[in-house]
Amino acid sequence: MQQRGQLRQTDSVPDVPTASASPETDDIPARIERIPVGPFHYRLAGTLGVGTFFDGFDSTSIAVILTVVIAYFDISTAEAGVLVAAGYLGQFLGALVIGALADRFGRRPAFILSLVTFGVFSAVCAIAWSATSLGLLRAVQGLGLGAEVPVAATLINEYLGARNRGRVAVAYQSTFNWGLLAAPIVGIIALRSFGEDAGWRVLLAVGALPVIVAVYAWLRLPESARWLAERGRRAEAETYVARMEQQARERGVELAPPRAAPPAARGSLRLGELLAPAYRRRTLMLAAIWFLTFFVGYGYAVWMPTLYVRVGGLRTTQALALTVLVGVLQLAMVYVTAFLADRVGRKPLLTWGFVIMTAGALVGFVGVGLMGVHGWPMLLAAAALFAVGATAPTSTLYLYTAELYPTRMRAWATSACSSINRLASILSPVLVGALLGTSLGAGSVFLSFVIASAVALVVVVTAGIETRRRALEEISR
Repeated sequence: MQQRGQLRQTDSVPDVPTASASPETDDIPARIERIPVGPFHYRLAGTLGVGTFFDGFDSTSIAVILTVVIAYFDISTAEAGVLVAAGYLGQFLGALVIGALADRFGRRPAFILSLVTFGVFSAVCAIAWSATSLGLLRAVQGLGLGAEVPVAATLINEYLGARNRGRVAVAYQSTFNWGLLAAPIVGIIALRSFGEDAGWRVLLAVGALPVIVAVYAWLRLPESARWLAERGRRAEAETYVARMEQQARERGVELAPPRAAPPAARGSLRLGELLAPAYRRRTLMLAAIWFLTFFVGYGYAVWMPTLYVRVGGLRTTQALALTVLVGVLQLAMVYVTAFLADRVGRKPLLTWGFVIMTAGALVGFVGVGLMGVHGWPMLLAAAALFAVGATAPTSTLYLYTAELYPTRMRAWATSACSSINRLASILSPVLVGALLGTSLGAGSVFLSFVIASAVALVVVVTAGIETRRRALEEISR
């Protein structure tokens, strides 16, 4: 007999009431759609954003200290690639498992679980005694890292109306980029203050702070009103929506009557529904874009500091300074993307992002691979183009994925599709590390990035779906 706690791909989620397609239940999304962004949304984005900040911080910490760790444990670049990939394997599994739990038990407990997991194991990673132990501990840490952003993105999407959903969701996700930027800054301070042998451990220990965020989230974070209504918990959903409406009225906003929303696509969560005829095309499109985007993104992000040292001839701290510079550029581009998301739409942003990524890869391939230019300026030029181009897909894909599926499976779909990027994250560092160890060197790395970026461009142009200013219930049918 199938146990209650087990989920097979064809199983429905048991024993959780699903609301009927009643006017009362469909009223919740319609009321959310007409509420302008206000204090409720800002507090929600702030809480989720702090967690996502540390997700970005912990995700990139290994790149910041990779050169130091290679020397400290005396490992090869190929072995270092495996070390990096171990963390992404954990993220892949965490996205799948905790993402499914978020649709069954709620977005709030799944978010808290992810914070506790990666916060605790960030601290444990700081006392790693070998490269093997560090890799294993990072794999466990990755269970939380892989789930946090897709669950948080699902929750904030479900509280936003179509008019401003892109702007606010992308702006929230900028906190991930702040984390990416903070990691090398803290890394420079730690390495200079404590020396390389201890500094890398200090950096990892800082990543334990999400445990504090988890405590606050347990006390104050709201559950998704859309999810509560879908589960038949109308009274709880009403509490949150009424609070937002009251705050809007207190600010002098005259709320229009709720417009009839498209009925939500209903039913119970079936894990295999992602590949059902209604969703198969968009799932395959998203899987390809997620994989290709992060094959390039993680490949260059993890190894670029090392390339600055090995190919560009810089010291570790100088390489980290350039990493910070590129991070500042990428952070600025996130806000440009947020500004454009509801103006030009998701598909044009993705298209131009992949065009610029392809250009950056070509600069690296031609300059380093064909012309043999090995100074850091050429690497910096390629990295800057990567940063500008990659910002569009990396900052909109969580938003975009969550928009394309109904509430009953939104967290699972977002987590499952985003988990594909973990496969890329596993493969890319290993492949890049192996290519760097061959006679082809960095030129072949950039060539692989050219191919991946160009294929992603073709996929989004031919199969992308525009979601700008459409209600979630309309898009996901």
